[in-house]
Amino acid sequence: MGELFRSEEMTLAQLFLQSEAAYCCVSELGEIGMVQFRDLNPDVNVFQRKFVNEVRRCEEMDRKLSEQALKKNFLELTELKHILRRHLKQKSMQNLSAVQNSFSPHPKVIVLAFLSLKLIRGCLYSFIYLSNIFYRFVAGVIGRERIPNFERMLWRVCRGNVFLRQADIEDPLEDPTTGDQVHKSVFIIFFQGDQLKNRVKKICEGFRATLYPCPETSQERKEMLAGVNARIDDLQMVLNQTEDHRQRVLQAAAKTIRVWFIKVRKMKAIYHTLNLCNIDVTQKCLIAEVWCPISDLDSIQFALRRGTEKSGSTVPSILNRMQTKQTPPTYNKTNKFTSGFQNIVDAYGIGSYREINPAPYTIITFPFLFAVMFGDLGHGTLMTCAALYLVLRESRLMAQKNDNEIFNMMFGGRYIILLMGVFSMYTGIIYNDCFSKSLNVFGSGWSVRPMFNSRAGVLQLDPAVDGVFNGPYPIGIDPIWSISVNKLSFLNSFKMKMSVILGVIHMLFGVTLSLFNHLYFNKPLNIYLGFIPEIIFMASLFGYLVILIFYKWVSYGARNSRDAPSLLIAFINMFLFNYNDPNNKLFYRGQMAIQSLLVVIALACVPLNETTNFYPQFNFADVAVHQAIHTIEYCLGCISNTASYLRLWALSLAHAQLSEVLWSMVMRIGLYSRSLGGFILLAIVFYVFAVLTVVILLIMEGLSAFLHALRLHW
Repeated sequence: MGELFRSEEMTLAQLFLQSEAAYCCVSELGEIGMVQFRDLNPDVNVFQRKFVNEVRRCEEMDRKLSEQALKKNFLELTELKHILRRHLKQKSMQNLSAVQNSFSPHPKVIVLAFLSLKLIRGCLYSFIYLSNIFYRFVAGVIGRERIPNFERMLWRVCRGNVFLRQADIEDPLEDPTTGDQVHKSVFIIFFQGDQLKNRVKKICEGFRATLYPCPETSQERKEMLAGVNARIDDLQMVLNQTEDHRQRVLQAAAKTIRVWFIKVRKMKAIYHTLNLCNIDVTQKCLIAEVWCPISDLDSIQFALRRGTEKSGSTVPSILNRMQTKQTPPTYNKTNKFTSGFQNIVDAYGIGSYREINPAPYTIITFPFLFAVMFGDLGHGTLMTCAALYLVLRESRLMAQKNDNEIFNMMFGGRYIILLMGVFSMYTGIIYNDCFSKSLNVFGSGWSVRPMFNSRAGVLQLDPAVDGVFNGPYPIGIDPIWSISVNKLSFLNSFKMKMSVILGVIHMLFGVTLSLFNHLYFNKPLNIYLGFIPEIIFMASLFGYLVILIFYKWVSYGARNSRDAPSLLIAFINMFLFNYNDPNNKLFYRGQMAIQSLLVVIALACVPLNETTNFYPQFNFADVAVHQAIHTIEYCLGCISNTASYLRLWALSLAHAQLSEVLWSMVMRIGLYSRSLGGFILLAIVFYVFAVLTVVILLIMEGLSAFLHALRLHW
């Protein structure tokens, strides 16, 4: 059990791995998870290490890139097919005279020529014969929404000396980059001269238009169209066959896809680890340095033998312990139950080597402090049932490999939730609170008969009267307090004092743990100049306050409770040395002397500077300032930490009041219904009540109490 309460004893070891067996050996070491590799190549760039190519191969996505290339090629061929089709159709609508007139510099002639194009058809071959002499053209595809601005820009830049025709592509095309469906249009631009050609191409580039080469003769266009259609058909057939084959492969691989992912990630991690090793001059052996627990050296040796056997190597791997003065890393063994609590402790910071591990104590203190703020028997039962489901079905849930981060976080902390639910049930019994209602199991210890008055609206029970109070409730708070008018006053006083008591005990326990570290590391000065002053300071002030709380509970009963002094006033007067006020009664004889002595002792127990004795020159001013800073810091820390534990009282009260409001404003409506359809209303109200209970009281309030419990363990 020593390993549970203190981190493992570590040693530095050197590994000599044969090149052919290194991969399998590192794989086996990774499976047991008991070694930490040191980087023996800190000055070597990551991209210049030996196994960088293997790491890159693990990260490649060849299939995805190939699929994107096929889709992009298919899109280009589809656009080119629409260009050729539209181009042939437009050529058949034009004639030679219309084209010659269209390139007149006068805009009116251009409009008349454009109107004549709709009336004249045919003459395709004569137009093609003369087109090589009078004009040139470019064709391409552009986004449909850019057509108006594109046409306007061509008109202004080329001064009306171009002729543009465009037609929409009916079927939307898929963008190979984003995968979105986009609508495009085919266009063809006629012009004369190289100067206009350069202008037109620059405008097309500016509007992100895709230009395609288009033959100038009809026969060549028909041949190209036929070739494009044939290529599209072939590509479509290839895509269909590829899609069918991919579906068959995916269906066959669906059962092992997660295993493949794990293997690829494992291979990548292994090669990253191998990059931390050195290679000897013969290039046949890898040298590694690892930190490992001394108690697990046999398991590590056995893992190396397994790796050597799997690789088929005849030369065994060698593990050699090394002597070093470096501080080893901290390693705490965990299991599925303690791992969650260890993660909570490590979230604040990992302790030094061989320090006391607070995780075993956190197994009790964390769910208990949570339950103090979340004390409700009903809510604790629901939380326990949810955690039991995760615990009992953990094997099946782990096999599913769920990728939901929220579920994985809750599943990893299933034992924490289980203990939080169990402790909440316990504190709910102490509070006698179940869904904001008290349970009268053993019968109340109070009786109203001796003081019953039918005329009084509010009946005040005096425990000093015989027969009114027959003794305390066997366990928890008496159920009669749930119907009393001064319920909040009683619970506030009880929970506030309880929070202070628990806080002081928790802090004293934390300071006490440091004693075991000082004893283990053989540091007597830290004990005499650190631990003892701290524990005396805490006990003299806040420990004394806890004693006063218990003393008041024991000394003042029902008959003399009115004469009880105030704890708050007494504690304040303790620091002010104010004992002259006759209205402030004392708890016991000699209180003034004892409290004054405790304050003096607390002020004397300030942090001492251990290193000043080693300096030849003593500067009193520096030491005084240094001690003043430490004194103020420690005193304020004790006060603020004690006040922080009052959140136990605040959140417990808030949870109880919120639960009571939810019952009175929701569930009470369904229970008070006396109509024939009351059961329908009750079912609806209960559904709303259940949803609000889970969402608000279990999830939101539970998360709030969880975070505050984390804060108290900081």
